[in-house]
Amino acid sequence: MAEVSERRAMIAGMDPVLMPGRFCFCTVEDGAAFPDALGTFREEEGVSVLLPVAAAEARGLPVDSVMRQITLRVHSALEGVGLTAAVAGVLADAGIACNMIAARRHDHVFVPEARAEEALARLKALQRDAGR
Repeated sequence: MAEVSERRAMIAGMDPVLMPGRFCFCTVEDGAAFPDALGTFREEEGVSVLLPVAAAEARGLPVDSVMRQITLRVHSALEGVGLTAAVAGVLADAGIACNMIAARRHDHVFVPEARAEEALARLKALQRDAGR
């Protein structure tokens, strides 16, 4: 799959899919102690870890918000401009919170579990509109 960097092409090709699982963000002192984390990021206040809810609960960590993951299957270039803004914008217009994680090949959107299906539908509509 070739990298896509042009804004309209990234949106038209994003092919969003709702992934299985339930996730939460937690703050811990040492992210290395969480090999089951989907991701970690060091912040001033500690290490943010993105964990499956069951893993957080098993460790006694607070689960403030349960999130679902929507993966955008377009291979977006790291230098691509506009995909995150378009996704966040359409979800913001619907009042749906989103947390974006850009990885090497794909972008991932974490949305509240209760609105995951709606978020997916709105992203598919955004993709359809960009393909016209």
